[in-house]
Amino acid sequence: MFDTVLVANRGEIAVRVIRTLRAMGVRSVAAFSDADGEARHVREADTAVRIGPAPAAESYLSVERLLDAAARSGAQAVHPGYGFLAENAAFARACADAGLVFIGPPAEAISLMGDKIRAKETVKAAGVPVVPGSSGSGLTDGQLADAAREIGMPVLLKPSAGGGGKGMRLVRDAEQLDDEIAAARREARASFGDDTLLVERWIDRPRHIEIQVLADGHGNVVHLGERECSLQRRHQKIIEEAPSVLLDEETRAAMGEAAVQAARSCGYRGAGTVEFIVPGGDPSSYYFMEMNTRLQVEHPVTELITGLDLVEWQLRVAAGERLAFGQEDVRLTGHAIEARICAEDPARGFLPSGGTVLKLHEPQGDGIRTDSGLSEGTEVGSLYDPMLSKVIAYGPDRETAIRKLRAALAGTVTLGVQTNAGFLRRLLAHPAVVAGELDTGLVEREVDSLVSAEVPEEVYEAAAAVRLDALKPRGEGWTDPYSVPNGWRLGGTPRAVAFPLRATGLEPVTHEANGTHTVTDDTVAVTLDGVRHTFHRAALPDGTWLGRDGDAWHVRDHDPVAASLTGAAHAGADSLTAPMPGTVTVVKVAVGDEVTAGQSLLVVEAMKMEHVISAPHAGTVAELDVTPGTTVAMDQVLAVIAPAEED
Repeated sequence: MFDTVLVANRGEIAVRVIRTLRAMGVRSVAAFSDADGEARHVREADTAVRIGPAPAAESYLSVERLLDAAARSGAQAVHPGYGFLAENAAFARACADAGLVFIGPPAEAISLMGDKIRAKETVKAAGVPVVPGSSGSGLTDGQLADAAREIGMPVLLKPSAGGGGKGMRLVRDAEQLDDEIAAARREARASFGDDTLLVERWIDRPRHIEIQVLADGHGNVVHLGERECSLQRRHQKIIEEAPSVLLDEETRAAMGEAAVQAARSCGYRGAGTVEFIVPGGDPSSYYFMEMNTRLQVEHPVTELITGLDLVEWQLRVAAGERLAFGQEDVRLTGHAIEARICAEDPARGFLPSGGTVLKLHEPQGDGIRTDSGLSEGTEVGSLYDPMLSKVIAYGPDRETAIRKLRAALAGTVTLGVQTNAGFLRRLLAHPAVVAGELDTGLVEREVDSLVSAEVPEEVYEAAAAVRLDALKPRGEGWTDPYSVPNGWRLGGTPRAVAFPLRATGLEPVTHEANGTHTVTDDTVAVTLDGVRHTFHRAALPDGTWLGRDGDAWHVRDHDPVAASLTGAAHAGADSLTAPMPGTVTVVKVAVGDEVTAGQSLLVVEAMKMEHVISAPHAGTVAELDVTPGTTVAMDQVLAVIAPAEED
């Protein structure tokens, strides 16, 4: 076994790998960029090495800097986690050339399965069914469009390199093919450094089921059952569970054997995942989509139902050990389900969010596990992936696991950064999810019923209570009655104290504090109409964060004069504002250009996600305050479109 391992990643997966290294008595080395100098994975590792500036291209994606970190720390092996260089064959080869063990599959297997076009051809030759689609690599935009039309709409555009839903585009209208192909190429190039695309037939209402495989260097390959990953947004998994309620034992065994054959076909070694698309109405008809040649985000659900530590087995296999068990020894017991906590705002269309973690509570124990890279004080920026943590629940059956996970999400507190925890809690209560009637489009169809842009009255009441409490005189002795904020008026009936407040993304409101309140440093409780509402709280100079049941609200004190002076009051219908903190990557217009309503003008990128900024109406570009590469804050004015004059 290795003495020292460099973890070439960050966030929750780095913390997760470090936990197993510690349990095995292996020294861990964290790699960190300038953005992560005080990050949790840096503090929990035995030692840490700076690898460069904040941008990933100059740190976590730099092969040279990571190899230098390994050499400086005395590491014999490198664990790549997932994302970044985890599925980069050149990195695996560079590790070998430097005398380091890459804790993952051989570079040849990464290269083969990382090219979705070659992967499909390889597994098809091994007898594994594949999704109908384009053939050949290096197709031009025109060839991709022709292949899509030949297959027939709808189709799915997919990057040949990488995974995680980045660059994937569902196209239902042939007229949109050119724009969608261009956008998919940009995202693929930004995420993977490779903009090669393929096109596949879209299967309506499919289920996404993957098989975990484990292979050693001695010819032994086993599968560890399946994971249901059908609950997705923008082709990104958000809830995963094991086992799937769709599969019977016969289908499970057949899909498992197909996954084993896929792994054998590329000479696989280590932990990997073979992904299948399955028509919900006919689970016996399944198609290979791709193979992820790394540890998966959702690996904990497999660990909980098998009792195996997959990171430990990655290490053992990389060190040359044989698997200590065969297929007949694998037992699936109970049910596990995982929710991905991401820095995004459901009320604002799930746009990426950011900020400083002011207050944090992450549940653990009694069938609950939280894998996280967070701690209080963590700065969540726009440079890296938005996933912050994962909450996983285990129980003897699916009903128990779901109930435990909903309770755990209700107890998850991440104030200072908006997350999707409350949304996931509501999703788990949806009748179709409870019944196990899943498909990859369910979340998008039902999203409006699970998200509300309205702020409950009790939230404003709690924010007003915090403001009211701050105005109360402190200290002992005589109190000037005129300094007590109780609404008392000379010669008049006392009135409730009113405060101008503004929740993120919404118009200001003036709220009168009418209920009874109890405010502490950590909580605020308000009683309205006989109902008591309790919130976690974190104070800021300009307002407060409030949280309950996984939801959170940032409510600011609103100052109309200050808003006017900063220009916020003028960001009206003619202005284009940044929907999220990020970087402007594309500018398609200049001052003086005439534009049409809905025309795409700018692209803002944050956390590997693109957001197109379109013209609100026909007119002329009157102001343009950004260029490609400009870093912008949320709600910052980017451009102003002067309306076209009516005839």
